Amino acid sequence: MSATPSIDVVIPVYNAPALTRHCIDSVVTYLGESIGHVYIQDDASDAETRKMLDHLPYEGIHVHHADKNQGFGASVNEAVTRSRASYVLVLNSDTVASEDFLPPLCAALAADSHLAVIIPAGNDYARHNLRQYLRQPGGYIVTHRLQGHAFLIRRNVFQEIGGFDPAFGRGYYEDVDLGRRLDLRGWRIGVHPHARVHHEGGGSFGRGRSFRELVRRNRNLYYARYPNALRNVLLLSGNSTLAHFPENLIDALENVFHEGGYVHWLTSEPARLLPCLQMRHGFTGLGAPVRLMLRGWRADKRITEVWILPDASRLLRASLVLWARACGLKVQLWEEVTTTQNPAPRWFPK
Repeated sequence: MSATPSIDVVIPVYNAPALTRHCIDSVVTYLGESIGHVYIQDDASDAETRKMLDHLPYEGIHVHHADKNQGFGASVNEAVTRSRASYVLVLNSDTVASEDFLPPLCAALAADSHLAVIIPAGNDYARHNLRQYLRQPGGYIVTHRLQGHAFLIRRNVFQEIGGFDPAFGRGYYEDVDLGRRLDLRGWRIGVHPHARVHHEGGGSFGRGRSFRELVRRNRNLYYARYPNALRNVLLLSGNSTLAHFPENLIDALENVFHEGGYVHWLTSEPARLLPCLQMRHGFTGLGAPVRLMLRGWRADKRITEVWILPDASRLLRASLVLWARACGLKVQLWEEVTTTQNPAPRWFPK
């Protein structure tokens, strides 16, 4: 690969002409010097959107009008076949750039040959305290969940894996499914905290009944394929750090992450350098476990297992075991933590 890999942009479009034009304008304004071609895949939009796309005043933009609506995944797949670039930046039509966020993304891909996809942070990651997470070569944070509103991917990897699965139809969860397939093949996915893009959300589908039905259908399809992605582990400890964790606990955590699940770690001390975005941190106390145990009515939000380290508060440990067993949850009591600091737990790439 050359020192300056080529980058093309793919934007699937379905209606929402004002948002779409704002997206395209921002791409040309802020990313213009970093990109080659922009491939706009119009997914059988209405006349107003088609007219807007046909009168764009920019060079290097290629618009293709599909004869029928195919959905987000199929539209991206088709547009990517027209590119010959090293990397492809896939953008939802309701995203807006306010800076050239591509240089740090490219630097991360150059620094880690196992990194397939890098995602710019932005408002979709505002709920995370990104300062808590370990930085990998190139400055990115590991995630095992691909959010498809904006991502830079190696084009050859995207095509070799078959792109998005058209079984997800018009959209939603096809990006998470792609990320799961990449993860299972040993590729890494990252989020870069120093690259930002704004995502409006619901630009094409809105938030009405059809949106909810589409999300529900595709969520069920995804979890039918990857049932272990429903794992939500509540991990309770005292002041143990990640460096204290024994090998078998590290193995178990890695297994949860690579299956698409989450670990919600409650400690008595601030946690630093969490290994990936699928590990969340909170402080112990009676309120925190209760909130986690009662969270959400959806199956993918519920706590499914409780793991407890030996340095956890005895009162909290006993209470949580009784509660978990009353709820029919699996309880794992870890009876060992190391007493010496291991400066490089195995999941930290060397």
